[in-house]
Amino acid sequence: RATLFCNALIFDGIGHPPVHGEVAVVGDTIVSVGELGRHPKSDYENLVDLEGAALAPGFIDAHTHDDRVVIDNPEMTPKVSQGVATVVIGNCGISLAPVSFKGEPPPPMNLLGGREAYEFTSMEAYSRRLNSRRPSVNVVALIGHSALRLAVMDDPGRRAASEEIASMRRLAEECMENGATGFSTGLFYPTNEAADTSEVASVALAFADRCGVYATHMRDESHAVVESIREAVGASAEARIPLIVSHHKCAGVENWGRTIETVKLLEQFSQDMPVNFDVYPYTAGSTNLRDDLVTDKIRIMVTWSKSHPEAKGRDLADIADEWGVSLLDTARRLQPAGAIYFQMREDDVQRVMKSELAMIGSDGLPHDEHPHPRLWGTFPRVLGKYARELQLFPVEQAIHKMTGLTAEVFGLRDRGRIAVGCAADIVVFDPEKIIDTATYENPKSRSEGVHMTMVNGETVYANGVATGAAAGRLVTGRRKWAGRQIDPSAH
Repeated sequence: RATLFCNALIFDGIGHPPVHGEVAVVGDTIVSVGELGRHPKSDYENLVDLEGAALAPGFIDAHTHDDRVVIDNPEMTPKVSQGVATVVIGNCGISLAPVSFKGEPPPPMNLLGGREAYEFTSMEAYSRRLNSRRPSVNVVALIGHSALRLAVMDDPGRRAASEEIASMRRLAEECMENGATGFSTGLFYPTNEAADTSEVASVALAFADRCGVYATHMRDESHAVVESIREAVGASAEARIPLIVSHHKCAGVENWGRTIETVKLLEQFSQDMPVNFDVYPYTAGSTNLRDDLVTDKIRIMVTWSKSHPEAKGRDLADIADEWGVSLLDTARRLQPAGAIYFQMREDDVQRVMKSELAMIGSDGLPHDEHPHPRLWGTFPRVLGKYARELQLFPVEQAIHKMTGLTAEVFGLRDRGRIAVGCAADIVVFDPEKIIDTATYENPKSRSEGVHMTMVNGETVYANGVATGAAAGRLVTGRRKWAGRQIDPSAH
């Protein structure tokens, strides 16, 4: 199938200013990018006149928890309606493979679903299922440290023994051989927090040996955020593996403004080793409802509750008032549950987002009954609110953070660019109208201004409807370490 996009405002994904031109696609590949009128129309069975609309590489969501939803809901409407063509799964130490459970999975593993969701004890089994389901988006898979630990340890509340680390490394090798792109940790979570830098680096080395990357939900994003950055850098340098700091933030009222320090520190480290981070364009985060995160200093909204499903979408403080008990007692009555925490400040979010190291990742939780609006709105929000309205950065730079930069960081050589020979992952949108509509009160709302999303040459979203085209595939990235051994305390 040959398609010619005419009268397009082309954003190349590299960060150059847009140009008017034409893009030709044959099969799943971009075969030509050129000036208007260059291509004979008779050579193309499908002509798409964009009438000046923007054409860019399909967005790459650098941070998701879509591991299960790409199998269970392969049309992926929340993502393709934003222009997302590729999702990076397995973040925060949480991945479906290679672990299964006899009972219900412990937090945070339950963010991907219940026991029935965990049916893949190898990456080969997961990739086989994924390829049989063929979701509408491409999938880049990270393997979670919590998943590895729970697969080989009887008690994740301690540091792994040498033989357990060896078992995790063997699992890591199988995962990389079957298409995984790297490793993730969630040192903030109880299933992962007992791992020290030595354990992390030892396991990461198995991924580094196969040119993988390392993404980390750091141990602390609040009071000890600087120490956590140094810990992450130390593990990465020891294993000689490129580092990605997940959803970088300074959380909690007492830490607002500290991104002045943390962004500068990460940028300093990036001069000596490969360091990047992802960020979502909101001042609230979301995870399990946890005792240690309950406070009266910020707003907390319940996203789901097994014991009180009627609590979804309500503020924790309102429920506490209604029940006549404390916030902490309310949280404990709601368990197991999830929540949205309004824990960041807008200037910090903007400072992180503006950095040249920053990629865009939604960190959405598709299994939440009342999810954070980032699941549906992240990418149009960056383009509409932050690039167009606030002019935090030019549109071409925003797109680079969603495409070319992300492809480079994860080692996806033929994605993230509008260039000859690249995969035909394409989004068409109106740069004057694109905007998110999802809110905390109404989170499942499609964005405006996205006209079409194409994945590997097939249209997966058009005219406000997900087509369900089975266009996606498991995509594997490879990236070599390009740094030097450093002392994390030197900066």
